[in-house]
Amino acid sequence: MKLTWITSLFSVCVAVAAGAAELPDLNGRTVVAVTENAYTPLNFVDAKTGKGIGWEYDAFNEIARRLNMKVDWQLSSWDTMIQAVKDGQYDVGMDGITITEERASQVEFSAPYMVSEQFMLVRADETQFDDAKSFAANSKLLVGSQPGTTNFYVAVYDILDGDETNPRIKLFETFGAAVQALKSGDVDVTLMDATSARGYMGANPGAFKLVGGPLGTEQFGFILTPGSDLTAPINAAIESMKADGTIEALNQKWFFDYNQTN
Repeated sequence: MKLTWITSLFSVCVAVAAGAAELPDLNGRTVVAVTENAYTPLNFVDAKTGKGIGWEYDAFNEIARRLNMKVDWQLSSWDTMIQAVKDGQYDVGMDGITITEERASQVEFSAPYMVSEQFMLVRADETQFDDAKSFAANSKLLVGSQPGTTNFYVAVYDILDGDETNPRIKLFETFGAAVQALKSGDVDVTLMDATSARGYMGANPGAFKLVGGPLGTEQFGFILTPGSDLTAPINAAIESMKADGTIEALNQKWFFDYNQTN
């Protein structure tokens, strides 16, 4: 099984490289894209305009521009998104979705557009623990998480005891709600990739800090309906954006500059 998975990823990389030289023209085709607007700074609501903004919005809008597509943006909760894309309700979905073998059995993944690791985000004045081991050792400490996400599974299997019903894990409907619970003291830690952590720390100066080391590496990809004819064009566009520095420019904008200028 692992060999098949690695071979599939290698094939994707080869296909991306081959298609990067000349991008296809999709002739103004409308693509229905879905996100959640709850994963700062990848997708969230601009408090000034009420509109969805973030890294993934910018990235996919740029993909659409390069491929001559139009994007019909829609919203969905995380717990229904993968199934909805699988069923063809939406053409493509994004929400900082980690590429896993289990999910790849349900939906098609684009080539990775971001690689990140999970870290422990805590309140800035936290002194009860400073890494995963010391957190796990104190039964009074709680972790806030969104069910079915990478941070949930890392909390269960990398920090706690492997019991997905462990009462020390408090579940929230959105990623942002878990962070708010951390800020208000209802939980003691939440896990997230370093790029998103920088976004939250930038948006809340002096409120949070990171403790401990990385707890795992993950790759994010767009999800598509199985057999989608959009996968190859999107992969080619992602590769072109990596090659010309667009991906790095988006990282700079959303993970470093945005909260300094807003």
